[in-house]
Amino acid sequence: MTKGQAMQYLPCEIVETQKECDAAVIWLHGLGANGHDFVPIIPQLQLPDSLGVRFIFPHAPSIPITINGGMVMPAWYDILAMSLEREIDLDQIMASSEAVRLLIEREIAKGIPSNRIVLAGFSQGGAVCYQAALSYDKPLAGLMTMSTYFATTKTIQPNPANQQLPIHIFHGSQDQMVPEAMGKHALAALKELGYQAQYKTYPVEHAVHPREIADISIWLQQVLAQQ
Repeated sequence: MTKGQAMQYLPCEIVETQKECDAAVIWLHGLGANGHDFVPIIPQLQLPDSLGVRFIFPHAPSIPITINGGMVMPAWYDILAMSLEREIDLDQIMASSEAVRLLIEREIAKGIPSNRIVLAGFSQGGAVCYQAALSYDKPLAGLMTMSTYFATTKTIQPNPANQQLPIHIFHGSQDQMVPEAMGKHALAALKELGYQAQYKTYPVEHAVHPREIADISIWLQQVLAQQ
């Protein structure tokens, strides 16, 4: 982006739980979905009135997806092969991570400190959030990944600012799209990098379980509790 060029932000759905918000959750959808996907979950979280959260749900751009015969659909990056580790377009996932970084910076400019901002992502969105959160240069409130994998384990350059970042991995034990082995691999990779992470599974396929929503609510309240 050249100097003087207008900042290009991802289009987003935004839901605020209170008139005054002092925290933000940037929540990325999965392949083929859009920013509307997780909006219905917000009331189900039943967050307390004392917690004012701005939920930001970005829309991914529509791009051709190689594993789907080149079909154009909303995606954070192209998937070239469905191996266990996934063969992906690294430049695209880095571009998506940068787009998330810009959203974080926009929230900070609106008055929300970085340590009151959570990154959350489902499937492809979670893979982007691993990259975005762990490489971010200011401390965040937390990282929540659902039914996903750590796509950039071999290339990521973690920033010490988030070495103590609270991380929670949620995964379906019956997931055939992103097998649970990939979630466990992410957990092991995080431990190798020196991170502590919570891990929980649910008897569900590539989806969000009702009990998972309740657990997400508990975790969000924990990481966004005012000090």
